Amino acid sequence: MQSAMEQADQANHAGVARRNFVMKCGGSTLAALPDSFFDDLARLQSEGLQPVIVHGGGPAISDNLAKLGIETEFINGLRKTTEPVLDVVEMVLAGSINKQIVRRIGMHGGRALGLSGSDGYLIEAKPVPNAAEVGWVGEVTSVQASIITGVLDMNYMPVIAPIGIDRSGQRYNINADTAAGAVASHLGVSRMIVVTDVPGILKKSGSEKKVLDSITVQEIEDMISTGEIYGGMIPKVRAAIACIHGKVKEVVIVNGSEPQVLSRVLGGESIGTRIVRMQ
Repeated sequence: MQSAMEQADQANHAGVARRNFVMKCGGSTLAALPDSFFDDLARLQSEGLQPVIVHGGGPAISDNLAKLGIETEFINGLRKTTEPVLDVVEMVLAGSINKQIVRRIGMHGGRALGLSGSDGYLIEAKPVPNAAEVGWVGEVTSVQASIITGVLDMNYMPVIAPIGIDRSGQRYNINADTAAGAVASHLGVSRMIVVTDVPGILKKSGSEKKVLDSITVQEIEDMISTGEIYGGMIPKVRAAIACIHGKVKEVVIVNGSEPQVLSRVLGGESIGTRIVRMQ
């Protein structure tokens, strides 16, 4: 039987084997993932595949803000990030959640190293256009891919918290989906895997909802305009669209509780929803 690495190397990605992949996962989703998910992740690493993880942590941020009595609000899906809110965002994302993920990977035999986007100017950012409304929320301007590849060369998987920074030292809160898309684009990987608690993008078929095996960018835009894609799935698919250029050919949205989901995706199995670039 072929290993996941052998299957992935033989998958059809313009005839070129890709050994890296970027995985995005929300902090709350990661906390709920079964032990078997981390066993699969560690096994892939031992076979020579090199995961790069970008994580979120919205619910934990909200919980900590509430405990500290700091008010927070959302404007068009973005958390309004004042300086006090930003302190908590950094504390939770680059601190507790990042280290929890690293520890859990290690408990299952994997090798991981936690990073924040502000480490070594890993993720440089600038204010979003509506910064006057949302505060210190950033959009990515560049990713220092050499830092990530350096960690990979040491046989560790980078676990990246989506905090951005500019050259003046100002920190920014960055949407994790957007950060993951930027990391995938700058690394030039062939695929990004978005691990969620849903089986993929759903489309109504009669009285039932069916998981779409594959969808194009234009079809996504059409489904957003009709309201078939809504809520928290919108930033996920928007980030997917943003990263499908250059060498990135597809983004796969999967349910992390599926058995050996990463190995199955990398082995070419049709699972979840593939968002593809039209040739």
